[in-house]
Amino acid sequence: MIEWYGRHGRDLPWRHTKDPYRIWVSEIILQQTRVVQGYEYYCRFIKRFPDVGTLAEASEDEVMKYWQGLGYYSRARNLYAAAKSIRMQGGFPVGYDEVRALKGVGDYTAAAICSFAYDMPYAVVDGNVYRVLSRWMGIEEPVDTAKGKKLFAALAGELLDRQRPALYNQAIMDFGALQCVPSSPDCMACPLADTCVAFRTGKAGVLPCKRHKTKVSARYFIYLYVHTECGYTFVRKREKEDIWQNLYEIPLLEGERTVGEEELFRLPEFAEMFGRTIPVRVRLVRKNERHVLSHRVIYADFYEVIVPDDAALPGYLRIRKDDLYKFPVSRLLSRFFSLLLKPD
Repeated sequence: MIEWYGRHGRDLPWRHTKDPYRIWVSEIILQQTRVVQGYEYYCRFIKRFPDVGTLAEASEDEVMKYWQGLGYYSRARNLYAAAKSIRMQGGFPVGYDEVRALKGVGDYTAAAICSFAYDMPYAVVDGNVYRVLSRWMGIEEPVDTAKGKKLFAALAGELLDRQRPALYNQAIMDFGALQCVPSSPDCMACPLADTCVAFRTGKAGVLPCKRHKTKVSARYFIYLYVHTECGYTFVRKREKEDIWQNLYEIPLLEGERTVGEEELFRLPEFAEMFGRTIPVRVRLVRKNERHVLSHRVIYADFYEVIVPDDAALPGYLRIRKDDLYKFPVSRLLSRFFSLLLKPD
């Protein structure tokens, strides 16, 4: 597998450094994010925050803005909090337990940082590793159970090349990402085919096994792009523990189903939001915009609401429309802004 990696391994910027900070940033970005998407984010992030001190001294809003579009925003919040902690400690931790104690760092990320930065013999176990080991060894124990995770962690540790832990870990992850892929793997061209149980038994398509299915729920949003004729709009930060925490949003109503335009005006929440301010004009811009998250599907309606120039919305910041780009928002809102606010 290491020989295979020498021919086919991906050339990635975080593989050309032993700096634990840069390796840490790359691993946090790659949690729940494919390399092809995370690559450009990593390059931009490191250019703006080249070291832990720069990151710790930035504002959270700026950090979130650089993360905008990556999703799973708790990663950015944890990264920022951990950077402040590292700066207070005087430098990046050098032991596994200390790295593992950083906010947002689990077993996999700690193993990756310690093996890649310090050549410590810790085996990484991510989705790619689960797939390679389960197929090669023919293991049908579900990977999403406590028993399965313990089993695969033990096997990964036994197979680890302790003289070359960084090289081995990179090799097995790339092998799973490029060769032993989730769907329709090219088993005939696989260098492990002669010893692979799944190939011999025809089970490559069903391994690894999972016991639990992700339950997906639906949420219904009504976004109101409220602005004045003289060029001001309104935003606020989402502070409750929910999706997109600490990102900014325009006025939002949430219900248990979609509603029509006439029904919108009868909603008590709509009247309460504007109080004595009478909207000059309301128009539907987008209907039933579908946005898929890991555990939720959001159906969003977008309305443009024009209000008098002296209007104010309690709880919202009044800002210039031209300054909207400065505020970190969800990908859903970013798409809407690019549609509505594109230059003439």
